[in-house]
Amino acid sequence: MKKQFRKWKDRILGFFSNEIGIDLGTANTLVYVKGRGIVINEPSIVAVNQKTGQIVAIGTQAKEMLGRTPTHIQAVKPLVDGVISDFEMTEQMLAYLINKAQARNPKLLGPRVVIGVPSGITSVEVRAVRDAAKEAGAREVHIVEEPLAAAIGIGLPVHEAKGSMIIDMGGGTTDIGVISLGGLVSSRNVRIAGDKLDADIISYIRNEFKILIGEKTAEDLKISVGSIAVGNTPLQAAVRGRDLITGLPREVVVTDADIRNAIAHSMEELVEAVKSILETTPPEVLSDVMTRGVYLAGGGAMIRGLADLFAEALGIPVKVASDPLTAVARGTGIILEDIDAYQEALLTSDHELVPTQ
Repeated sequence: MKKQFRKWKDRILGFFSNEIGIDLGTANTLVYVKGRGIVINEPSIVAVNQKTGQIVAIGTQAKEMLGRTPTHIQAVKPLVDGVISDFEMTEQMLAYLINKAQARNPKLLGPRVVIGVPSGITSVEVRAVRDAAKEAGAREVHIVEEPLAAAIGIGLPVHEAKGSMIIDMGGGTTDIGVISLGGLVSSRNVRIAGDKLDADIISYIRNEFKILIGEKTAEDLKISVGSIAVGNTPLQAAVRGRDLITGLPREVVVTDADIRNAIAHSMEELVEAVKSILETTPPEVLSDVMTRGVYLAGGGAMIRGLADLFAEALGIPVKVASDPLTAVARGTGIILEDIDAYQEALLTSDHELVPTQ
């Protein structure tokens, strides 16, 4: 009776509201709209005027201001390590993204929203995400852990009694999850991801070349010349920064070998984290993982040679998912198609509020 009531309720409300999936990331937030696909992919950054307290820019415009703002304008990241550090800024950012996603097709009621969050976050952090989405205008909020959403997004058989393993490497955290029968058998969330690698590159260049570069320059370096494995063709890029000795601008050439050295320690820690998950995985599930392989998702999956590094260290085939950056967002979209089918996979769901009679 409860399920039938819910289906009729969802069908009726579906005419009057949009259905939106959000990959709420530390570095980027992706928004999926049912019937249209992924419509927004913008940095999770908000620029605030410190004098007035007003928001100057959100997303792409705010990122362009990083390192270039006057003293009274500050570009901030409202999410740190995958969780909300500034509730008000997160609420404003979500409201901006939800409104932008609905601009082409506004509806009478607020949208139903599915949000992906890192695995292992606390109930307080989950409530903060839910409350921020509600304050941003959502009428119904469902929250799912990102490794599970990513597995759904890339088409892994999460409902079957077969083990699947996914490594979702984002900006603030890397989620490692082993999945079977619609849930996480074992998982771990580690703070070694894109932002940590950027910090490693900044530190290395400061120590080796004695010049100071910014976060955006470090990220550009990671994307353009970053490589875990030694390639046939060396990669290099010119980098400009401030000389720490003279205080004047200086340009140096950074190679892929430099980036490998910079991030080597973090990569070793990440491999050890993945090994620790395999050590706690039940043997039957581990056997499935060895047969099916491990899947890489998230923006970090696009680092050259990362799959080969894991494959060599683990002795298991490792594959990069197709379009890894959008895996979580696509997973939230699939969940939106049939909330009931994924009810047990959700961390929290407004469907729990439906009357039982």
